[in-house]
Amino acid sequence: MITAVERSAAAPVPGPRPARSAARRPSVEGASRPRWHRVLFVAALVGAAVIFMLPFVWLVSASLRPREYVFAPGFLPLPFAPENYAEAWRAVPLLTWFGNSVLVGVAAATAVTLSSAWVAFGFAYFRFPGRNLLFGLVLATMMLPFAVTMIPTYLIWSNLGLTNTQVPLWAGNLFGSAFYIFLLRQFLLSLPREYFEAARMDGASYPQLFWKVAFPLIRPALLVAFVFEFKASWTDLLKPLIYLRDEQLYTLPRGLKVVLDRFGYGGEQQWEIVLAGSVLATIPMIILFFLAQRHFVEGIATTGRKG
Repeated sequence: MITAVERSAAAPVPGPRPARSAARRPSVEGASRPRWHRVLFVAALVGAAVIFMLPFVWLVSASLRPREYVFAPGFLPLPFAPENYAEAWRAVPLLTWFGNSVLVGVAAATAVTLSSAWVAFGFAYFRFPGRNLLFGLVLATMMLPFAVTMIPTYLIWSNLGLTNTQVPLWAGNLFGSAFYIFLLRQFLLSLPREYFEAARMDGASYPQLFWKVAFPLIRPALLVAFVFEFKASWTDLLKPLIYLRDEQLYTLPRGLKVVLDRFGYGGEQQWEIVLAGSVLATIPMIILFFLAQRHFVEGIATTGRKG
């Protein structure tokens, strides 16, 4: 009989563990290289951010200077004249124009987001002959410049008696946008189809599939479309120039055109009022982006996973 001592003696003695090869051992140079890459990348981003911020910094600084120092060199508002903003507020109805821009922007963004999401859901969920061809035709509409459809669109609104109203500024978005349809369709294609099939087995209708299944899952992409369109409406000057005649209906871009004509090139040369009004029109978009930044970046990053 083999005793325990004999068994332990017969067992192989573990030798020394082999040394880790030099190729797998991280060197000091290899460990520091990614750190330097990150430092250079961050430095490049900071430099680009500073370059892009310089015009806005100059705009804010110049709007806080007296009239004779508006175009003085430098970025410091010296002498300091914050009363320019109060003067701009008294000179023109900025509050009315601001309210009109908010109203038109929210209406335009909501209309195009919901209508585009509904069309995108149809292209993403349903399988029917000619679907890709029809989707290609929708995308082809992006090749039509606005100048081609400007006059026919104006004639339609004119025949409906809606010129000199704010309706043409947002009602056209009820028919969707090819860009947002593409954006939302790509997001919808990234969702597992099993979610929708399970809801269909539970008796959900197609509208319920959209509102109760798809809509909650595509909120980041919807927010991207909403912010994009709100920004486009907020900065749009051409449509208000075409359709609006009453100054009380002006949006901020159309109102700033009045300010530029009155106090800028051909007027009283009060550039501090023009610059102050420009700052007041820019700040709301900066605030909106920072408030929606997390969802905005998430929607951009997760769109287009599946073609």
